Amino acid sequence: MYGGRVIDEFDRRIIRTYMDEYVGEFLFDKFQPYHFYCDTSVDYLIPDEGDRDSYLNAIEELPLVNGPEVCGLHPNAEIGYYTQAAKELWDRLLELQPQRGGPGGGVSRDNFVDNVAKDILVRIPPPYDVARTRKTYEMNITPTIIVLLQELERFNLLLEQMRQTLNLLRKAALAGEIGSDTLLDNMADSLFNSQLPHAWKKLAPVTCKSLGPWMDHFERRIQQYTLWAASGDPMVMWLSGLHVPESFLTALVQSVCRKNGWPLDKTTLCTTVTTYMDVDDGCLVHGLYLEGAHWDKQRQCLVRSHPRVLIEELPMLLIIPIEVHRRKLQNTFRTPVYITSRRRDARGAGLVFQVDLATKEHESHWILQGVCLVLNTD
Repeated sequence: MYGGRVIDEFDRRIIRTYMDEYVGEFLFDKFQPYHFYCDTSVDYLIPDEGDRDSYLNAIEELPLVNGPEVCGLHPNAEIGYYTQAAKELWDRLLELQPQRGGPGGGVSRDNFVDNVAKDILVRIPPPYDVARTRKTYEMNITPTIIVLLQELERFNLLLEQMRQTLNLLRKAALAGEIGSDTLLDNMADSLFNSQLPHAWKKLAPVTCKSLGPWMDHFERRIQQYTLWAASGDPMVMWLSGLHVPESFLTALVQSVCRKNGWPLDKTTLCTTVTTYMDVDDGCLVHGLYLEGAHWDKQRQCLVRSHPRVLIEELPMLLIIPIEVHRRKLQNTFRTPVYITSRRRDARGAGLVFQVDLATKEHESHWILQGVCLVLNTD
């Protein structure tokens, strides 16, 4: 069923859980019959021994449509599936619509695209002076400052690409001063359909957002980079605003290892949800979103999702590097953290790190519910 898609320990964990829950000697227990799933309307169980017709009759009595609860998922999983299918359908329809005319109100397509381009150009800041920032911290270059410099260099490439392509678009497609090409045609179509242009996607963190929400995310990144460059490491880090969040976590471990003299290969990350702000050897992180479960602030643990609530923001997370032999976990669920709701792409990329969340349920419950954390909502 999974085939070659079993690419890491989390995939193997899912398969092991299904095997433990649904395959075993308990299937043939005569004194305690096994029910694959049972509710008021249906009961999935192995039929009694009989002939061919009795088996066919048992199959015919099963419902034609199964809810997600049959496989251990929350009913919200069905809502999420149909929501995603509807979004993909509308994306295809946007691509197929005639690329002429305007969105209404008598505004031509070219004028509409020009207005969007001008609005974005106003919101693009000047490039960051990486050399000046490096000189500011040259007497105290920490691993996290190195990450800042790398992030600013990547962000400058995105700023330059955005500014250059928007100016070319206005000259080519709108003013007619230069000829258009495939790149500028894609730019115009993307701005018209409120989608992120392909030329920007190559230089930006992976996202499922449309253009409007992406610009809000873009401006929040500017605020974090500006504050970080001016005042040093922020008290609370917004991981979603980093191009490579894994590099910051690695730098955090390196800094603590240098301070305490710990071996790097014997140090790991310990995580806990908290409201405590005074942090010494660690970092507070915000902006993580929980899928498949709800975080109970009073009980400080995972509980079942509320109906029709597909995703919710997790309270602040404290990340502390700790020596491996000192890390003791009890009543926790190892939760993967992905960049977007797509979790992983075709190459298997997208996993950032793991978080241990408190729970009073067995971990198999949350594995079958498909619980995870994501850095970015759609």
